[in-house]
Amino acid sequence: MDRTLTLLGLESSCDDTAAAVVRGRPGGAGEILSSVVSGQAELHAAFGGVVPEIAARAHAERLDLCVERALAQAGLTLAEVDAIAVTSGPGLIGGVVSGVMCAKGLAAGAGLPLIGVNHLSGHALTPRLTDGLAYPYLMLLVSGGHCQFLAVEGPERFRRLGGTIDDAPGEAFDKCAKMLALGYPGGPAVEREAALGDGARFGFPRPLLDRPDCDFSFSGLKTAVRRARDRIVAEKGGLTVQDRRDLCAGFQQAVAEVMAEKTRRAFRLFAQTHGPQTLAVAGGVAANAVLRAALTGAAAAEGFAFLAPPLALCTDNGAMIAWAGLEQLGLRGPDDMALGARPRWPLDASAAAMLGSGRKGAKA
Repeated sequence: MDRTLTLLGLESSCDDTAAAVVRGRPGGAGEILSSVVSGQAELHAAFGGVVPEIAARAHAERLDLCVERALAQAGLTLAEVDAIAVTSGPGLIGGVVSGVMCAKGLAAGAGLPLIGVNHLSGHALTPRLTDGLAYPYLMLLVSGGHCQFLAVEGPERFRRLGGTIDDAPGEAFDKCAKMLALGYPGGPAVEREAALGDGARFGFPRPLLDRPDCDFSFSGLKTAVRRARDRIVAEKGGLTVQDRRDLCAGFQQAVAEVMAEKTRRAFRLFAQTHGPQTLAVAGGVAANAVLRAALTGAAAAEGFAFLAPPLALCTDNGAMIAWAGLEQLGLRGPDDMALGARPRWPLDASAAAMLGSGRKGAKA
């Protein structure tokens, strides 16, 4: 398939309900005609994290409204769309089901092809939508639910070089924010506090740096922050503002140093096959200025270019799903109405499951 296509993309894998319209050619340039994202932060703030049941209900209530707005912003009707792409995994199963069922209804009603997209491939292919980045390239996906290095070699060809064996970094940021009473979402709150803190005050661990691979672990670091907090509370009867800032700064500095070193190792592993290319970063944690500076410096030192899509396209959105569906339609046909929702769906099915994946298999 080598013609210009217009796709409607739906995303509902976690706590953002999104729809977008994208136009382009498989393997060519892409244009975002509209992008609508309805966030749920206000629904989950009181709980300090995403509540799956609340998220699923909100997706069911908002998906059709997001689709209407996306089509209106693009100045199109559903009849002028060539296909519908939808996140069919991985993610919180209630939200994924909501999106898949909505997409099926739209596709059946309008007689349009349907294509299920791996949420992670949406992130991984975003640099091709925004910057026309050529294959192959190294992708660091770093978000609230995922953290992995991928060699992106084609629309459906991904080779995992490393990843987290427990908490994703965004999850660790949120949990540290919760234990320090900073509210939700935790990433921006921790970054603001850390900017005014002393990162050298606490000797937090740098997990897994004693291993030569590209894998991460953030669970122990999170525990170290809790123990430091508890020690201060036991000594002083509570935390001062400066204590909180120093804890955030120490935590953030530890994450940045670990990610920079693991990224340097991923560069060398990737270069063995492809030579120095480009490091692309996606996911909400990519918005953290300290982490981004550490990754930029690591890329420059290893002779890699650094690319981060605009922040609105780093976090979950429908445009990335529409584009991934468009590129994948260039390789294969659409899915049928038997398309299911998958809570776990690794991009690299040949890679060994990460240690923290559980009995049901690799999550991503």
